[in-house]
Amino acid sequence: MSKPKIFCVVGPTASGKTAFAIALAEKMQGEVVSCDSMQIYRGMDIGTAKPTKEEMRGIPHHMLDIVSPEENFSVADFVAGATQVIEEILSRGKMPILCGGTGLYVDSILNGISFSEEARDDAYRQELKALADAEGVEAVHRILMQADPDAAAEIHPNNVKRVIRALEIIKTSGKTKAEFDRDARKESPYDATVYGMYLEREKLYRRIDLRVDMMMQQGLLDEVKELLNQGISMQATAMQAIGYKEFSAYLQGECTLEDAVETVKRESRRYAKRQMTWFRRNPDILWIHPLTDIKLL
Repeated sequence: MSKPKIFCVVGPTASGKTAFAIALAEKMQGEVVSCDSMQIYRGMDIGTAKPTKEEMRGIPHHMLDIVSPEENFSVADFVAGATQVIEEILSRGKMPILCGGTGLYVDSILNGISFSEEARDDAYRQELKALADAEGVEAVHRILMQADPDAAAEIHPNNVKRVIRALEIIKTSGKTKAEFDRDARKESPYDATVYGMYLEREKLYRRIDLRVDMMMQQGLLDEVKELLNQGISMQATAMQAIGYKEFSAYLQGECTLEDAVETVKRESRRYAKRQMTWFRRNPDILWIHPLTDIKLL
């Protein structure tokens, strides 16, 4: 029995994924499924580079604005929701086009990863969270660095939830995160063609800097203010996203606006580098240049 066909568009931040996915959807009679861990949150539009109605050009988009910023939303939650959306798109005779830079989300869908409750230890999780609150996120990340250097290199210290999850896996299963993920993989349920957006580093970094400047012009600072005014905690997972964390610090008087902007640019460049490291591990990705190859569609 043949597997359903889907397309994916992946790559680092500011590399042109959205425009390429929309062009592909227009050609393939497709619908876009966002695979971005921050575009799921309502009220976080500018800082997550969520596509506008104009940019969507009438193409249906899914998995955007589905939870409030104070809610917890796991990879398992994403896979359950996105899988249902993909099946609905296929049932309408349309082509699902996954698009996003959150490699864990994309891989979990494509590799049919099952999420087991066996590797769970709530008490240990709370212990690590208390340590992070008392001594800072770096303290927990240092533990991971000793226990699983590969996972520590992949996960940013500020992503406390994923750092704690990697340590929880080690404690409950005795496996590293990579070993655990490998054993959880099943045969992919899809016949997927995966396009990767490639830009030379200098061009990519320049696009990132320009994007941050544009976000400021579009009102990112006001967007962060509004979230804080709504009572969203600065400790919420959503508020740890690049842009929101730094401008929250500025609004709390912890740095200047100029410093916050420069920090956002620097952290965005570092994030892009981590994304490329993640995606380069996949030998099946077809790397294309979004500024030229989009014309081939």
